[in-house]
Amino acid sequence: MVKAVAVGVPSLAPFFDEHSGLGQDAQVRSRPAHGGLQQGDTPGLYGGSKQPTLCDVERLEQFLTDPANERKAQAWARALGIAREEIPDYLERLTPVLLRHDTLVKNHDYKKGKAVPYDSLLQAGIAILVDPRGLPAAKCSCGNPLRPFQGDTSRISVRFEDGNKKWRGYERSSVVAVRPASRTLDRIALVDVHTPERGINRPVGTTGEDDSAFDTRKRRAVPNLAGTTFGQASRRLADAGLAAGYDGQVPPDAARVTATDPPAGTELRFGEYVTLSVAGGESGRGQEGTSGVPPEKSSKGPSVGPSEGTSGGTTGGTTTPPSSGSSGATSTPPPSSDGPKPPSSGTSGTPGMPGTSPGSQPPASDPPPGSRPPSPDPPPASEPAAASPPADAPPASVPPASSPPQVTSARPPSDPPPPGTPVTTSAPPPTSAPVTSEPAGSEPASGEPTVGAFL
Repeated sequence: MVKAVAVGVPSLAPFFDEHSGLGQDAQVRSRPAHGGLQQGDTPGLYGGSKQPTLCDVERLEQFLTDPANERKAQAWARALGIAREEIPDYLERLTPVLLRHDTLVKNHDYKKGKAVPYDSLLQAGIAILVDPRGLPAAKCSCGNPLRPFQGDTSRISVRFEDGNKKWRGYERSSVVAVRPASRTLDRIALVDVHTPERGINRPVGTTGEDDSAFDTRKRRAVPNLAGTTFGQASRRLADAGLAAGYDGQVPPDAARVTATDPPAGTELRFGEYVTLSVAGGESGRGQEGTSGVPPEKSSKGPSVGPSEGTSGGTTGGTTTPPSSGSSGATSTPPPSSDGPKPPSSGTSGTPGMPGTSPGSQPPASDPPPGSRPPSPDPPPASEPAAASPPADAPPASVPPASSPPQVTSARPPSDPPPPGTPVTTSAPPPTSAPVTSEPAGSEPASGEPTVGAFL
């Protein structure tokens, strides 16, 4: 259950008075998004304005550092996972923006001296502060702390109550949640909500005084991303002013890109989406960017296919790295998705793609059968041949573990045998009597496993 929070409607239990001048929302029509999860560095995810009073960060800092508001400051800091003394430094790294999409967040009311969390849907046009990875951190008009939404974006039920009537243009399919960018940002690329042809480059931690403008209508070429990881591809697209799109579950950062839709070289406007087809990385999300955003409903590994009409890419789930432990005899971990992979049969000429036949090659870390090192323990001397040794038999010699003992048909030579050809410690049996000891080629007495034990 998610509570709707509309533009201009005051919270019932805000941290600070909605009319204290901390921030000002704008009237913005929510825009459709490519997928329910968006990365914090997606170009055009957020909007901006020339209006300087979008969010008064200095005033918010004054409220939170005022001794009279010490209890509120303690609750505010705890909700964001920081210490109260860290509030000034934390605020210096936040950047004011306007939402361009109806956005899911974990909101907080202030009740009985505590920050009380609840899931809410913020209407497009609400002014918020975002952190250096693009995550919502605070609602400007009241100072309420915000954290990432942790539910399933496809299974929400929105309640419009307490004066928050269903707003014009609300579309359930356009609701988004924000996952952190895979890097710390230096600037955030915004779109002027009043003049969409004007883009705004806003340095992180500034409130608009250092903005620079650019033309959002300028065409930008899709870079060649085949063979890169999803994390690398999304960063290169963001640097080019384009958005990374995907179908279904968010791929892990280490998954390999096999194709793009549209293909490399296509020219697009600022903020338009490029759908990435990926292969591999079934172990889950990558090493970065996992905080605060759950996986989608699918429990399978990320298998993101191209959008309708895409050619040259691999569809979801058709390329899977070889599975380790197919025989169950070894605990060797599977090869890392970052390591080299055999080329895919469906992606010719693309280096680093995983193969399309799982199990066709053993993991590189497994030695071939039969190449296991010998047992470090010498074979026990309690396995004599069937005939008892005479009193004047030569003393026992321990054969090396690298070669199994053999039964000889003659007394050992007076000179010691060369290394690697050990003899038994007993005298040879009569030629007419059968040898009752285990013949050569049987399992060695040292207990060394045979090759079949590893298959």
